[in-house]
Amino acid sequence: MNESAVRLAEHGVGSIFLYTHEAHPGENYPEHRSMEDKIRAAQALRDHYGVNRPIYLDHLAGDLHIAYGGLANMTWIFNKSGVALYRSRWTDAPSSETAALYYVDVQERRKNREKLAPFMVERIDYRDVNKEKRLEGLAKAGQKAVDDWVKLYEQDKLFFKPADDPGA
Repeated sequence: MNESAVRLAEHGVGSIFLYTHEAHPGENYPEHRSMEDKIRAAQALRDHYGVNRPIYLDHLAGDLHIAYGGLANMTWIFNKSGVALYRSRWTDAPSSETAALYYVDVQERRKNREKLAPFMVERIDYRDVNKEKRLEGLAKAGQKAVDDWVKLYEQDKLFFKPADDPGA
């Protein structure tokens, strides 16, 4: 998302990172017991991944996370009036950037007095599911985080089964 945030900024689109909690806590990055824990973990995330967007911290109880769906790794796009234009159950830079650029184009078209009417769309996008790369990142949190994720992976809670894939 770092590269997308840079490209989108050129179009006047802002981007933030809402840090909610450790989805897979481990020995090195355990579950947050205080806001100080959360601050340290968010700083480590920023430094390790070079996050170039402002990082906002959710309440310790996860109030914002819950209010906006409670799913892991969601992405939302809002207009300047605070209206939700896009919601994804998973953060995927290409999908999010495509949607944001679409809304930039709509804004330009409206400035040019085109008559446009909103409508709702649902679609399924696809993301990279490189298991080895994911495990490498989780290992930084500790073996407990790796074991937690592997357990979910094996239960097929993170991925479509081929028969359930509507694009197959």
